[in-house]
Amino acid sequence: MKYIKISVIAILAMTMVNCKETKKNAADSSSEGLDKSVNQMETRSPEMTEDGMGESLTIMMNAKNNSKMKGEITFTQEEDEVVMKAEFTGLEEGTHAIHLHENADCSSEDGKSAGGHWNPVDERHGKWGDEKGYHKGDIGNFEADADGNATVDFSTDQWCIGCGDDAMNIVGRSVIVHQGTDDFTSQPSGDAGSRVGCAGITK
Repeated sequence: MKYIKISVIAILAMTMVNCKETKKNAADSSSEGLDKSVNQMETRSPEMTEDGMGESLTIMMNAKNNSKMKGEITFTQEEDEVVMKAEFTGLEEGTHAIHLHENADCSSEDGKSAGGHWNPVDERHGKWGDEKGYHKGDIGNFEADADGNATVDFSTDQWCIGCGDDAMNIVGRSVIVHQGTDDFTSQPSGDAGSRVGCAGITK
């Protein structure tokens, strides 16, 4: 009878050990599956959060030098290009210059707190694409109609939004609209007249 009791106890002990092993294996398998899922998410996340991909910034113009201009500008990163779309009102009819300037500072009434043209690679001022050279901020001229309204559409692969390249990153710069026309010749800014609008490019 003693031998039977001992056998029963031994069988129960082995059963309990097997149950624990089964639970442990199941837990290890679940943990391994979770680790794989986390690793897969970590592998994919850089693609989903790549600098500037699909990013968009909208900024508002501040009138300067007693002008009445208003405006909204949107920059959108589309793969390797930045697309700029601007709508302005309150301008005098005619041709106006528009540039990117060094600083996102529009605090002064004359707009000069924005600094000079954005020129990170130290080129001469000129028309965009000129083989003799041009600033990264030399967007060009646009026309305001008789009601003072204007639109500007511009795109380039020489800008980026928030990337690590200081020669391309437009964040921290500003958009300046001038009273007059850029002649693309006078150095260093094209003799475009006073600054009638300023908008800092910030996130």
